[in-house]
Amino acid sequence: MKKWLLILALLASLTGCGYNDFQRLDEQTKSAWAEVLNQYQRRADLVPNLVATVKGEANFEQDTLTKVIEARAKATSIQVTPETLNDPQAFQKFQQAQGELSSALSRLLAVSERYPDLKSNQSFRDLRVQLEGTENRITVARNRYIQAVQEYNVLARSFPTNLTAMVFHYQPKPNFTVQNEAEISAPPKVDFSKPAAPAAPAASR
Repeated sequence: MKKWLLILALLASLTGCGYNDFQRLDEQTKSAWAEVLNQYQRRADLVPNLVATVKGEANFEQDTLTKVIEARAKATSIQVTPETLNDPQAFQKFQQAQGELSSALSRLLAVSERYPDLKSNQSFRDLRVQLEGTENRITVARNRYIQAVQEYNVLARSFPTNLTAMVFHYQPKPNFTVQNEAEISAPPKVDFSKPAAPAAPAASR
């Protein structure tokens, strides 16, 4: 009888100290993070077709295309596991790679304004609409994740639930940094004063 009373008392104390809230918010952050990954993957899947379409423009800046290809390769090469959410260094590495891809794609779209034929290409226009829609979804998913992590971290740092966090080793989770958010939201700098490279002369017969 005493054993069951002790178990009931323990369960009551865990509930009162936020144990169940930790479980709920942990699952909430994992769900929000999964949606972030889904949208990043959706963007990565669009890049090869976008690059292939842009390559059809004779004089398009090769350096811009190369940076997009390299940024995508770097972003997709990082292995993301559930442990990433609890590893600040791994999380920072991942978000930095995604930020570099965002910057490279933004520059590509900005530079494309210099090429009327490319802008009028229906395939390019469709891909651009899809990419812009995906970027919006990424923003929404990231904001939901940021909010979920904030709720979890407040619980982990507040008294008396911080005692429960100490006992069960619930560490605050890393989040998207303010600096990273500023870099991603900043428009790319593009110098339109330089004329596009002239077309290569046709080979003489």
